[in-house]
Amino acid sequence: MRRCPAPIARRVTMRGLAAVLVLALGGCSSFSWNPLSWFEPAPTQVPAPLVPIANPLAVRTLWQASVGAGGPAAFSPAVAAGGVFAAANDGTVARLDERTGAPVWRVDAGGRLSGGVGSDGALVVVGSSEGEVVALDAGGQLRWKARVSSEVLAPPEVAGDLVVVRSADSRVFGFDARDGRRRWVYQRPAPSLAVRSPSGMAIRGGHVFVGFPGGKLVALALANGALRWEGTVSLPRGTTELERMSDVSGRPWVGERNACAVAYQGRAACFDLGNGALLWARDISSSAGLAVDARYVFVSEDIGAVSALDRNTGTSVWRQDKLRYRRLSAPLPLAQEVVVGDVEGYVHFLARETGAFVARVATDGTPIRSAPVPIEGGFVVQTAGGRLYAFARP
Repeated sequence: MRRCPAPIARRVTMRGLAAVLVLALGGCSSFSWNPLSWFEPAPTQVPAPLVPIANPLAVRTLWQASVGAGGPAAFSPAVAAGGVFAAANDGTVARLDERTGAPVWRVDAGGRLSGGVGSDGALVVVGSSEGEVVALDAGGQLRWKARVSSEVLAPPEVAGDLVVVRSADSRVFGFDARDGRRRWVYQRPAPSLAVRSPSGMAIRGGHVFVGFPGGKLVALALANGALRWEGTVSLPRGTTELERMSDVSGRPWVGERNACAVAYQGRAACFDLGNGALLWARDISSSAGLAVDARYVFVSEDIGAVSALDRNTGTSVWRQDKLRYRRLSAPLPLAQEVVVGDVEGYVHFLARETGAFVARVATDGTPIRSAPVPIEGGFVVQTAGGRLYAFARP
């Protein structure tokens, strides 16, 4: 029997609809006529039971706050200038104090929001399911609005006098941070079938790094959106459109000399930052993303494992496979641990060097879809239920 697709919603165009329908009818034992459920886990793919942890670390809760439910979107907060900026599906945008979680301001952006927040502390930017981009100033007052060509799933990036926004139809827009005037747009052909996920962007050294469907990672010049280089994270494989989906997922990681990304049904790969030359690649599938520290590349796999790879060679260091079907968030490396969220709202702490469980903490029981975000003294997670939790090690 063909294995049902991975647990994540995807954008299906009319050209790809027939292929998905045939596969769903022929390969999955419990077909649903609701297209939004085609890519949900099969009934037999229940989250693995949590294993007991001997002598767990005593995780401290720094603060809790509420911003509003995320709905189907994967919201993530932004941290800048002593504030935590968060958004909700109903249009709420809020600023909280980074140290205490106390509300600073809360406004209505006017419309259904569909992704996380981008901010440098002076400008706060969100995007809607209708392709509207809303920029607020540091006090929550409207600065400007702009339009892109489709819904905005990933957090915008603010870099100096430029706001970079990625739309779900494989376009990247550069807007003037002062007035929202469009300065450039980069466009790639949109495939008939693509992972519908908040694949983010990373900015470094005058370039924005973006992953695309088809397994490509590109570096664009911030000045004009021109292509600097293109690297192949993964090549599509298989005979059907569904099997050939190989989309870069999560937010690329960019360091001083290299850039790394991971693809669904593909590979994790690192490239030379200067020219895009492939340094190494390893077969692994993720629809959540990766994170990198001084020694390791950490990947949250689709099946519910967390893998640590050597940053220089891509060789496997350890793999924690006791989180099967728990639909993990992208990981966050700490000094001694790696943390990931899961579909039941748990935050798991894994030992950085071995992958062993060292702590676990519960939130509100709703999914944590986005990577934990570092704050001073700890990190913060946002749940689908609309709550933010800030945690720290003892």
